[in-house]
Amino acid sequence: MEFVRGRYSWLLRPLLIIYDISVINILAYFLLNFNDEDLYLFSLEFLNNKHVLYVVYSSFFWLISTYALNFYKVYRYSSIVNIVSLLVKQFLSYTLITFAFSGVFRSINISALIIFTYLLYSFLAVGLIKILSYYALKTIRFYLKGNLRNIVIAGSGSSVNELKRIFTEKKELGYKINAVFSDKNIKGITGTIKDSFVFLDKNHSIDEIYCAIDELSEKQVNEYVKYSNINHCNIKFVPNTSKLFTKRLQTDYYSYLPVLSIQEVTLNNELNKFLKRLFDVIFSIFIIVFILSWLSILLFIIIKIESRGPLFYKHKRNGINYKEFYCYKYRSLRTTQEIKGTYVKQNDNRVTKVGRFLRKTSIDELPQFLNVLKGEMSVVGPRPHMLSYTDEYSKKIDKYNFIFRHHVKPGITGLAQIKGYRGEIEIDTDIINRVKFDIFYIENWSLFLDIKIIFQTLINILKGDEKAY
Repeated sequence: MEFVRGRYSWLLRPLLIIYDISVINILAYFLLNFNDEDLYLFSLEFLNNKHVLYVVYSSFFWLISTYALNFYKVYRYSSIVNIVSLLVKQFLSYTLITFAFSGVFRSINISALIIFTYLLYSFLAVGLIKILSYYALKTIRFYLKGNLRNIVIAGSGSSVNELKRIFTEKKELGYKINAVFSDKNIKGITGTIKDSFVFLDKNHSIDEIYCAIDELSEKQVNEYVKYSNINHCNIKFVPNTSKLFTKRLQTDYYSYLPVLSIQEVTLNNELNKFLKRLFDVIFSIFIIVFILSWLSILLFIIIKIESRGPLFYKHKRNGINYKEFYCYKYRSLRTTQEIKGTYVKQNDNRVTKVGRFLRKTSIDELPQFLNVLKGEMSVVGPRPHMLSYTDEYSKKIDKYNFIFRHHVKPGITGLAQIKGYRGEIEIDTDIINRVKFDIFYIENWSLFLDIKIIFQTLINILKGDEKAY
């Protein structure tokens, strides 16, 4: 997501929204002559003023249309062409909204010329302030050195050199390069990639990190993503311009240089996050109260009889934005020590007798509902990998897809698992197809899809899964 930094610049957008809504309604009061009688028939008693209903109508649909068109999403790297384009789109949209109002109330006798005059004055007033605020901020950055963004660049190459040139020469953009890090021995760098993490730990005023993603390893990208998420700074990726850009990440253009960032997916908007979290909490509480409460006591006795060790086994996994957390399972192995890069294989002698049953029926996964309740996991989502596997798999998967996959919470079950891609990775296509299904799930999420995956998981458990061992 895009984090908003700065002392006062974040106020500009709400002030512009208030100004725009005030303008369209004040001008409507003076330029449009509505028929009282028709409006009164369609409104509540307190809406007895001839313009009140239009104020409610216009304000509501102005907010809806501007949200749909991203009218207020103007950034320091946006060009004047982008702003004019947004103004034209919003003008056409609001023209339809205004004529739709007069069409509903047929007795309103206002000529098309008067409506167009009202729309023209409205958009001259709206457009003038929008463009003036755009250039005013540029002036503040260039002459007063205000509204600056502190940035760090990690990596090197032609794209990074072009980015540095843009930031250095175009001071009106307001980017201040605090440091440049690279593992290549080139002129003008502050230190190595490893040094950058020490620098970032000491400098929490950094607003944005720009990564030359083709030069960095998956582990290094992980660290930058985790840092940006914890410290609420934005992370951008500078690709090799000779490559095609993935649709998984949002592409912005700084002059003609493409810069990628992790785009918000439908699953992560506020309403859907609330619905998914509500479902997760209710579902996990049900499982914990009615199943784990008695099953844990029973399994504690059975597991202890067969082998020494704790009831639960916890191991580190990568969660949302690569955040590490301890994932819980019922212990199914004789050892509690995680062996790096070692999946449990078929007929593995580390698995206990009761453990074989727990793994075959996926009962060993049930304690992960505790992770769900804690907010570290979701009931449905991409399965979390061991830390060592995250680095290994990233070498076989498109790096952009792998970053995108970690932009949502991991799940107890997922689309890839019900399609047969679970457990041991025997060949490269296993992990490639697993990530493909994970990406499809993220891009096409719905609550109905979650419920469908849960039911299919239960069916697979009852039928038996050949990869559950």
